[in-house]
Amino acid sequence: MKPELGAWVSIASYISLAIIKLIIGYTAHSDGVTADGWNNFSDIISSVAILIGIKIAQKPRDHNHPYGHSRAENISSLIAAFIMMSIGLDVVGKGGLSLFHGEREATPQPIAAWVGVFSAAVMLGVYWFNKRLSERVNSQALAAAAKDHLSDALVSIGTVVGIGGAQWQVWWLDPLVAFLIGMIICKAAWHIFFETSHLLTDGFDERALTRYEREIAAIDGVKRVSDVKARMVGNQIILDVTIHVAADLTVAESHEIADEVEKMMKQQHHIETTHVHIEPDESLNRS
Repeated sequence: MKPELGAWVSIASYISLAIIKLIIGYTAHSDGVTADGWNNFSDIISSVAILIGIKIAQKPRDHNHPYGHSRAENISSLIAAFIMMSIGLDVVGKGGLSLFHGEREATPQPIAAWVGVFSAAVMLGVYWFNKRLSERVNSQALAAAAKDHLSDALVSIGTVVGIGGAQWQVWWLDPLVAFLIGMIICKAAWHIFFETSHLLTDGFDERALTRYEREIAAIDGVKRVSDVKARMVGNQIILDVTIHVAADLTVAESHEIADEVEKMMKQQHHIETTHVHIEPDESLNRS
């Protein structure tokens, strides 16, 4: 299966749920369900952005993009983050006004709670589908989308709790849930922005770099490792490493050690591209 299938499943699910929640939310007088509907609406935009990014990322490399187009997914994620933040702030504002205005709103009708239960069940199913698909096609975009699906399911469960409280005359619980849903949208948008910006500025996990350095240094023939750098290009890791080998080795022997480094990184960490720079180790000569 192709990764865009997961994006299409997300889009279809979000469109259906957003329409249902916005209609029921307004007619059943539930701020929580209405806010959850806007949450799903923002997810539609995010899923479309992810779909476009996946499509562009699959284009082969050309003279203007020697590393390919994989970072298109990152750019689409940034766009989605800004859209989600704007919607989240709007939901927070409306929920806050309803919560602190001091007037008792109409009690949400029971159908609103059933919509929340149905939505939670659907999103758990979509989460399971996209999580499995992301593992199969090695797509970080789909993996992130799957986490968002899980949070959406939890948001729907929280909506049900808020509606239940309103039924017991705790009138402020439903708008409170709407306010919290808006905060969750903003938090998710910030997380996407932060992670994507980190990747686009070539940020990388220091613990992973330390592990790579330790494993490379243990390869037979490698005297020491003086530099290890890595960056993400789409879903692929590009690793640059400088190793020191015995100064009296031939070019062919040094090349064999470099091949071992590349082979090990591919087998153990699925890194397809490892650039190995070889330096002569002069420590024996100095001694």
